[in-house]
Amino acid sequence: MEAAQSNAYRPQLMRIDKVVEEAPAVRTFRLTFVDESVGRDFTFQAGQFGEYSVFGEGESTFCIASPPTRQGYIECTFRQAGRVTSALASKDEGDIIGFRGPYGNHFPLAQWEGKSLLFIAGGIGLPPLRCVIWNVLDLRDRYKDVTILYGARTVADLVYKEELEGWRKSGNVKLVTTVDPGGQTPDWKGEVGFVPAVLEKIAPASENTIALVCGPPIMINRTLPVLTQLGFTAEQVYTTLENRMKCGFGKCGRCNVGKIYVCKDGPVFSYAQLQQLPPEY
Repeated sequence: MEAAQSNAYRPQLMRIDKVVEEAPAVRTFRLTFVDESVGRDFTFQAGQFGEYSVFGEGESTFCIASPPTRQGYIECTFRQAGRVTSALASKDEGDIIGFRGPYGNHFPLAQWEGKSLLFIAGGIGLPPLRCVIWNVLDLRDRYKDVTILYGARTVADLVYKEELEGWRKSGNVKLVTTVDPGGQTPDWKGEVGFVPAVLEKIAPASENTIALVCGPPIMINRTLPVLTQLGFTAEQVYTTLENRMKCGFGKCGRCNVGKIYVCKDGPVFSYAQLQQLPPEY
């Protein structure tokens, strides 16, 4: 389904079919279109995002956290942080919210077939990569090794805990989880340390491998040099930027950086592309 409509600002109505409490103040919604014909025609690609709205409160930008390989619904995961996300957090199964999208570009998964994939996520940065991870796992024979390194401040802050355990047991991926020093529990069996340090420790091979990084800016900034040290080129590293976007299609100008609009030219960028952005970004 194309994002453009007769009124580009008019959202589609979506019903919350399922709510999952992922972590403190973090929820996942499974959404289906109220208009079933719209749902049947809806398509998107891994990495695209949408605008999720609560009527009378406004809208917020999140990635589509479910994969396009699983049709009939979409999912979003968000942290309660402001007015709109607080309004969203007050909703429950059966309630109606709005959705505009899909917007933006996507991860070039077709180009990566035959390669190994390294996913590196921190905290609430896992949802944008979850879409890609499930897309890859649903088409597992098209890719080589899949490694997931995921860290959070504490054990409680890890999202998708059941899925993490499923990935660990599947035999399809190598999963490494870590929490910041002091964030572990007595029964914690994962790593303890910041994501860049753990990445350096596990030292994944860079040959024929694409790295996808998403998380807090400080994590990304400290992870990129480690990837360079491990032999990854700027063309082998990708990330997705969701901050600063508002309208979704380049009209409001809130997300422009130099000559680019994050919502139209992104949100997916290679590290090589990021290096062309103004230094202040």
